Amino acid sequence: MSQTSLKQKKKNETGSRYSKDSLEAEKRRDSEKSGVRLSTQGSQEISAPKTDSRGYLVRNQWSRTSRSPSTKAPTVDETRSKTASLKLPNSSATSGTSSTSLSQQELPQQLMAQPSPPTPPTPPKPPNPSPATPPEIQPKTGARRTSKMYENPEAWAHGIVRDIRDSRDTPQSREYPRTPPTEWKSYAQRRALYSSQLDHDCVTDLPRRREEEEDEDEAYWASVRTLYEKTASCSRPKPPKPKHAITIAVSSRALFNMVDDRKIYEEEGLEKYMEYQLTNENVILTPGPAFRFVKALQHVNTRLRELYPDEQDLFDIVLMTNNHAQVGVRLINSVNHYGLLIDRFCLTGGKSPIGYLKAYLTNLYLSADSEKVQEAIQEGIASATMFDGAKDIAYCDTQLRVAFDGDAVLFSDESEHIAKEHGLDKFFQHETLFENKPLAQGPLKGFLEDLGRLQKKFYAKDERLLCPIRTYLVTARSAASSGARVLKTLRRWGLEIDEALFLAGAPKGPILVKIRPHIFFDDQMFHIQGAQKFGTITAHVPYGINQKMNN
Repeated sequence: MSQTSLKQKKKNETGSRYSKDSLEAEKRRDSEKSGVRLSTQGSQEISAPKTDSRGYLVRNQWSRTSRSPSTKAPTVDETRSKTASLKLPNSSATSGTSSTSLSQQELPQQLMAQPSPPTPPTPPKPPNPSPATPPEIQPKTGARRTSKMYENPEAWAHGIVRDIRDSRDTPQSREYPRTPPTEWKSYAQRRALYSSQLDHDCVTDLPRRREEEEDEDEAYWASVRTLYEKTASCSRPKPPKPKHAITIAVSSRALFNMVDDRKIYEEEGLEKYMEYQLTNENVILTPGPAFRFVKALQHVNTRLRELYPDEQDLFDIVLMTNNHAQVGVRLINSVNHYGLLIDRFCLTGGKSPIGYLKAYLTNLYLSADSEKVQEAIQEGIASATMFDGAKDIAYCDTQLRVAFDGDAVLFSDESEHIAKEHGLDKFFQHETLFENKPLAQGPLKGFLEDLGRLQKKFYAKDERLLCPIRTYLVTARSAASSGARVLKTLRRWGLEIDEALFLAGAPKGPILVKIRPHIFFDDQMFHIQGAQKFGTITAHVPYGINQKMNN
């Protein structure tokens, strides 16, 4: 046979073979879409697995044929190994034509057709006794994948996961430029070098915004200040410092009228007394003998603050009582009711408050208990027992008026010793002989000094005629025989007395009615009782020889 005829024969065989193969491939594609079974001449029937709309295998189709059902899809390697292990029938047992044998050998390869170039077929292996699982058909519409993924997809997937994990575990350190200390610059210098228009706008607006905020805050606090100044409870002045103030300690029975309360304590005992105070804690107490005196002291403070806004040399009132702390509520309510500026309280709960007088830097102690007053006198503290006067007498509200006796009050009792032991003639001779010798000081000399110091503050402001403090000397001495020594003593002390009244033994009551003092200090009880008959508020000073004679 010639070479031309041989070439023509091979060409015809090849063409027929390719035409049959293409026809069978089209049939298989149609059958895959419809899910029917494929059959070839002389070969066993293979059921085509069902796929979804995207071309992926429905897992329930092939998992039923396995002995051990699993929900995991087989890998590409498992599919290829199972496909290669399928036992194909020989060409002699079925048909002698070459087209049938070619279709039987290429059937697994057609089922495993992929978008990428197919791999060479592996030699057949011994059949697996277990039923074969249909191969997984890759979707035609999937994304393009690399050859490594198809050769070993499991290893490829593990490599991707390992790379991601390594990238997370390995800290990525950034290298920042470091400026040596010699080139460090201040904030202002860096702002000048690296300023931007945005920063410039923010910086220019910042002062204006701060000014607006400050103006708003100032306006707000001004309105609040105005509101609180109009409120009576908020216009309370700040109390002076104790080391600069003139401390006046007043007992509760001297400040308020507690005669009925005292009877309950003496007749029914402490428990009934406390029960009564708790029951009536909202009942306001009536004013006592020292009430008008305290109000006059507060008026002096007001006038001093008007002239000297930062003045600390003021009167400071302390409520000193041996009442229990539970009674303090009623006292506080009464103090606030009358508008008394008393900020410091001392409630000793039955103990004597005399031990606290020095701790409070007390200059004067006023009480209704004569025994406690005597204790304070022995401790060197100016003290007096208060007695109430007539309630229908009108007292001056714009001027503090204080009247003093001379001997055993402002002065010592040395002259009274001579008068009691040697008579009045010896007394007059002694006073004339020692006219230029100052008298020794008495218990109330310090309080008169405090009043004189405050008076000079008003004199410095040309307020002598309008001074809110006025002092009186009301003595039984005779001016001609013994008055000169008294005045010279006051001059030597540097003290001024506004009015000096020498009565030469006459009753003091009628004079005191004319003066109408807020308090009158005397050491003799018959002068106290005589002044009380005329309605004068008196304070007995238990000091001197007269106290021993009375006892």
